[in-house]
Amino acid sequence: MSEARPPQPASRPGLDPAEAARRLAEHGPNLLPGSTPKSLFAIVRGVLTEPMFLMLLVAGGLYLALGDRAEAAFLLSAVFVVIGITLMQERKTQRALESLRELSAPRALVIRGGQEIRVPGREVVVGDLLVLHEGDRVAADAHLLDGHLDVNESLLTGEAVPVTKLPGNDAGELFASTVVTKGVGTAEVHAVAEFTAVGRIGQALSSTVEPVSKLQQASRRLIRNLATGGLLLATAYALLGWLWDGHGLLQSVLAGIALTMAILPEEIPVILTVFLALGAWRISRHKVLTRRVPAVEALGAISVLAVDKTGTLTQNRMQVAELRLVDDSSHDEDATELPEPFHELVEFAMLATPLDPFDPMEKAIQQFGLHWLTDTEHVHAAWSPEFEYGLSPDILAMTRVFRGDARAQHLLATKGAPEAVIDLCHLPAADAAAILRQVEAMAERGLRVLGVARGEWHGAARPRSQHDFDFRFLGLVGFVDPPRPEVPAAIAECRTAGVRIIMMTGDHPATARAIARQVGLSERAEVITGAEMATLDDAALHERLRHFDLCARLKPEQKLRLVQLLRDNGEVVAMTGDGVNDAPALKAADVGIAMGERGTDVAREAAALVLLDDSFASIVSAIRQGRRIYDNITKATRFVFAVHMPIIALALVPTLLHWPVLLMPVHIVLLELLIDPACSVVYEAEPAADDIMRRPPRAPSDSPFAVANLRYAVIQGLGFAGILLFGYGLLLGQNVDAAQSRGAVFIALVLGLFLLTLANRDLSHPALARTPEKNPWLPRMFGGVALMLAAVVSVPFLRGVMGLAVPGTAPLLAAAGMLTAAIAWLELLRHTARGSLRGAAAH
Repeated sequence: MSEARPPQPASRPGLDPAEAARRLAEHGPNLLPGSTPKSLFAIVRGVLTEPMFLMLLVAGGLYLALGDRAEAAFLLSAVFVVIGITLMQERKTQRALESLRELSAPRALVIRGGQEIRVPGREVVVGDLLVLHEGDRVAADAHLLDGHLDVNESLLTGEAVPVTKLPGNDAGELFASTVVTKGVGTAEVHAVAEFTAVGRIGQALSSTVEPVSKLQQASRRLIRNLATGGLLLATAYALLGWLWDGHGLLQSVLAGIALTMAILPEEIPVILTVFLALGAWRISRHKVLTRRVPAVEALGAISVLAVDKTGTLTQNRMQVAELRLVDDSSHDEDATELPEPFHELVEFAMLATPLDPFDPMEKAIQQFGLHWLTDTEHVHAAWSPEFEYGLSPDILAMTRVFRGDARAQHLLATKGAPEAVIDLCHLPAADAAAILRQVEAMAERGLRVLGVARGEWHGAARPRSQHDFDFRFLGLVGFVDPPRPEVPAAIAECRTAGVRIIMMTGDHPATARAIARQVGLSERAEVITGAEMATLDDAALHERLRHFDLCARLKPEQKLRLVQLLRDNGEVVAMTGDGVNDAPALKAADVGIAMGERGTDVAREAAALVLLDDSFASIVSAIRQGRRIYDNITKATRFVFAVHMPIIALALVPTLLHWPVLLMPVHIVLLELLIDPACSVVYEAEPAADDIMRRPPRAPSDSPFAVANLRYAVIQGLGFAGILLFGYGLLLGQNVDAAQSRGAVFIALVLGLFLLTLANRDLSHPALARTPEKNPWLPRMFGGVALMLAAVVSVPFLRGVMGLAVPGTAPLLAAAGMLTAAIAWLELLRHTARGSLRGAAAH
């Protein structure tokens, strides 16, 4: 029998153990270098110097200055929460590299000093001889010297079908971390640690910087500007009160502090933290784990979804998809029965396959055969071969020889590369050409094809080669890595939402084209390969990207290049994948999405999101949630700025007009305590708009802090402030007691906050038109507001602290009039601004 075996130890003595130890000491272990993690001090310093969290510290300090320890503790605790989150995120990259190190260092069987010994993978050195068998993970990059192997390289290339390895320059190259699915062989190590293919991916992963989200950038700019302007204005106000009005220094400083609290929207970092955290929790209910919280915001802006084929669009398992006989009759996977003419083909494909195989195509053969032929005479589970011929460099086919019956002393079952099986059958040229045309047609449909033959043999001495037998060609078996059933509908919904999908795979162009056609990914059949990409500069590649959606035969660095190129051209890119080869691109994308069940540890650690159920449809659910979260942050931001206008005006204007103080620091503290729940709870629970997945992705330049959104909020709030100030002036002009006037305006202000909450839910409807049942928190919030207001007005102690008096009939009528005028103002503004604001803030 001519089965390829590794050489005997005596024929290849391998490295001397002492030399191996010397090389290990000189070059270090076969592990990827770990990056040095940031110190705790560096991480804390980085968090505290962010403008968003400086704002939290300032606001917390101001509350402490006023003696409100509860609010100060709440704001300052948010800083510690963010420090904890940042520590976890910093650890993420470290864990990714550690996963790579563990993955690249399995135990290895090596030949040293003429003996086979098993050593830890980290002790493998350059020059070692690896002895490889079915199921082994390759410990280092190596050249195959002897034998024949089938190796699953999907970890690196994304191609599901095992690759045949034969001794030679290119055909015999083995890569660390790949898995031998069939055969035995001996290979010489030529690269270890960071010099392996998987090591280069680790280096790319450690040097790839996670992008800062657009929302983070916009909020940093806004808070920095507002903090500067607010502090300057508050300082001027304090000096004005001290020098012009003759107030005491302490009183002026406290008034300045109160105005600072009214000006600074410290709710913004709270909104971002709470909304994104709760959004991550809501997304987790759709089987999507969030590993990087800012990615939740980016989900809603995704314009390009770059998907890996193997394991993402497909199931990463082989399946018999088609049978074809010599007469060109065929049987496909959709058939409801297996006609009798195909039974012999399947029977001998099973006989040529081990009963419990490791190879994915052999597993598919056994599963297919048992499904169709169980309880027939064509299943021979009790048969075991007397001997067999394995694949060899000369003959890419294997033959198993069984004891025959009365008609034939032995039965032969053969399967392998179609051209090799055709050659074993000694077919006429015309017949061989016809079969090869069938093979080519099946390959164009994305199928991996094997030929099957049967033979009979009478004799005692085993022939040296399979060529010494007589075979009859039975037919072809086509295999496919089937698409996931939920993918076509998910892709269609992405297209409706304006999200472009690009396939990035290491597989064959024909396979990529076939899968794309099956799932409806693209109507454009053109495929660009990694080899073509290598010849193009970035400008030329960007131009080509306009005309194709399928990328095949890509190397890991080319996936990374495509993601970076798309981002550089203004796209918001999500990248899905499951292999080590996807990790750098997953980390570089705006939203990296890894498969949780089939994905590697490295991919999961590098990604921002992990699909726990590996369902492509979960990506669509995550995008829908991301858009809803962004919409609700926009609504909450608009509400915050609208509410701050009357608070600022009511704190500032009466002093400038020498009226009695309207809002004291204690009022502002109470209002600030009301604003946070209104923003964080009510708007976070707002349901998604009906058309949320029928809109195109928002522009990358869009922001909740866009001028149009904030301008509308400021005008909305200033109008409301003007109504309240006008009412306060009228009451004072009617000689109503200042405490009663203050009470009436305070009641109108607090109830007006609820009006503003309703008005900013949906600018396409009047504030009071929609019922609150869609948002369960609205009635609860209104009940809480009413109880708080009733307590402040009715409880003498609280009323005294707040400087209020129970309003009489006239002040109460004035408060009702102010609220009526506020409703009219909000509706007038909504109608006036609807056209100009619809694109920017209607949702």
